[in-house]
Amino acid sequence: MKAATPAVTFDSAGVTLMGLLHLPAGPGPHPTVLFLQGFPGNERNLDVAQALRAAGYACVAFHYRGAWGMGGRWSWGNALEDAARVADAVRAEPFASAHRLDPARFALFGHSFGAFAALMTAAADPTVPAVVSVSAFDFGTVTRSLDPLSRQRYVEAFDAEVLPLRGTGGEALVAEMEAAGERWSLAALAPRLAGRPLLMIGTSRDEVTPAAVHHRPLVEAYAGPLLEHHEWATDHALSDHRARLAGTVRGFLDRRLRP
Repeated sequence: MKAATPAVTFDSAGVTLMGLLHLPAGPGPHPTVLFLQGFPGNERNLDVAQALRAAGYACVAFHYRGAWGMGGRWSWGNALEDAARVADAVRAEPFASAHRLDPARFALFGHSFGAFAALMTAAADPTVPAVVSVSAFDFGTVTRSLDPLSRQRYVEAFDAEVLPLRGTGGEALVAEMEAAGERWSLAALAPRLAGRPLLMIGTSRDEVTPAAVHHRPLVEAYAGPLLEHHEWATDHALSDHRARLAGTVRGFLDRRLRP
């Protein structure tokens, strides 16, 4: 059987979400990685998906509600719901058998907000076997340190990114983040993810999720024999570390999903 890249769809709260499946050659069943993009989704990490497909992994990427032409309204909470529903759908019948996927060998890959969503999804679902977190944005850490000046900066920063999104703005996004508070603290999730393999990559030349604020505290909170972690001197999109990122992710998945 040949490699293929079919368009796929998923339902979340009655909204159809469009996605793309990078399917490797061979009969399968293939280990599968679900990619969760960040905010607003400019960097989808499809180069990593292509590299993983070449190594025999099926990779799924999709757009959240209210993003990039999808129906519904964008919000952090809606995107979290979408991530959980698509993670379930990818592993369920008939999707898995129709596309030659192995539900038992499954990982979440998330970047920035997507890394936050990946960790939140896995913490709520003990059947997710492994997680890759890249430049994670820790909402709990941010809201804990907000003052009027930093709050306004986040409102303005989010406002500058909402062109591809529907039904939201900087003020609404910051208010939702504040309302969640400690419920969205990534460090607090560590006990629920203990015993599962986790790869965490931080970026120290990053103005969005600087490693000192968003990465190093998580490495300390998640410390254990199944945590693999790296901190690289690069920007938020890992612009000059793309090949290294793909190779590191593949090595982690080979060790954890192909023992």
